[in-house]
Amino acid sequence: MTDPTARIGRTRARGVDTLSLDATDTRNALSAALVTELATALTALGKDPDVRAVVLTHTGTTFSAGADLRDPPDPDALVALLRQITELPKPVVARVTGHVRAGGLGLLAACDIAVAGPGATFAFTEVRIGVAPAVISLPVIPRTDPRALARYYLTGERFTPAEAVRLGLLTATADDVDEALAPILDGLRRSAPEALAETKRLLTARVLETFDRDAAELTALSARLFASPRAREGMTAFLERRDAAWVV
Repeated sequence: MTDPTARIGRTRARGVDTLSLDATDTRNALSAALVTELATALTALGKDPDVRAVVLTHTGTTFSAGADLRDPPDPDALVALLRQITELPKPVVARVTGHVRAGGLGLLAACDIAVAGPGATFAFTEVRIGVAPAVISLPVIPRTDPRALARYYLTGERFTPAEAVRLGLLTATADDVDEALAPILDGLRRSAPEALAETKRLLTARVLETFDRDAAELTALSARLFASPRAREGMTAFLERRDAAWVV
């Protein structure tokens, strides 16, 4: 029987499990509950010998709107989730056909392969509500071009799938995401599980070094900024659909 309160959908096809963010009422925002449920699902898949790879996707028009401002996850829990995706001994493939904002880009960057369709848009919107993309920097910065990233980190502008490929956030963009993913998933199914795990370990070593070095500092920064008067004004303005007091 399907749990009507579940925020994560799950299906399996030939050794590939698909996890779907399914909290469309909040545009798949990263609430404390969704982060916990996703972490629990990933833990089970990481231990399952029948799982060759994991596809992370979404229902609705938004992959993830970022942190749920009404029920935000603890920064430590978000760090743990991003690290879990990075360390999972199975390749994690992001399938994106909608919008990705703020914390959702952290999920995207933690994945090993990411493909998006033409309807996807992206934005690091943290600066517009008075905070910084602190915790998500752990997977984002090691995997992106720093000069290209600076513009979008500092301005909060939206950008296209093609630009996300240029930054290093996406592996590819395609008109038909499932058609583009087919040879990728076929390749993963043809690969030895132990070889996939060790190859992923090689690819994520630098990202995990960043977690080891910077996680505590960035978690503290995130907590401090979210508790600030500036952030309260920014979040209130966002929820009230008006400009924040600092906009000139």
